[in-house]
Amino acid sequence: MLIREINPDDAEGLVKLIYQVESESHFMLFESGERKISPEEQEKRIEAMRKTENSTISIAEENNELVGYLIAIGGYAQKNKHSVYLVIGVLAQYRGGGIGTKLFQQLENWAKEHNIHRLELTVMTRNVAGNGLYKKMGFKIEGTKRHSLYFEGEFVDEYYMSKLL
Repeated sequence: MLIREINPDDAEGLVKLIYQVESESHFMLFESGERKISPEEQEKRIEAMRKTENSTISIAEENNELVGYLIAIGGYAQKNKHSVYLVIGVLAQYRGGGIGTKLFQQLENWAKEHNIHRLELTVMTRNVAGNGLYKKMGFKIEGTKRHSLYFEGEFVDEYYMSKLL
């Protein structure tokens, strides 16, 4: 298992990975088929992120295939450049095998090198595995976003979580 920062050449693989993760998990924001992004658009996003000091994508690779990702989107204003919003996804067959932990460890090393002080994310309150991973990695619940999502015919709450480095 290789954990590394993404390169523009990974754009097509990342698009396929994101689509597959979204089709396998009910806990991602976008439902299967809802997201529309081409490999060319993704490549431009990767290149734009690489030009900033406070955004990156870490990927997990197994046998030359992308199997997980952790996206860190940095704040744009002076007052929040020290903060990144995170989105993680791992293929179903690889969940529970430590990939999420490794992605977070690599991201934290990157964050410290780039003067990032705050990591933040949202997670559905009913996402037991996700909540467990985030708590294991030191994230704390800051609050509950009540009825923030509409999923399977009902409103769903999310936790707002953060970790200070």
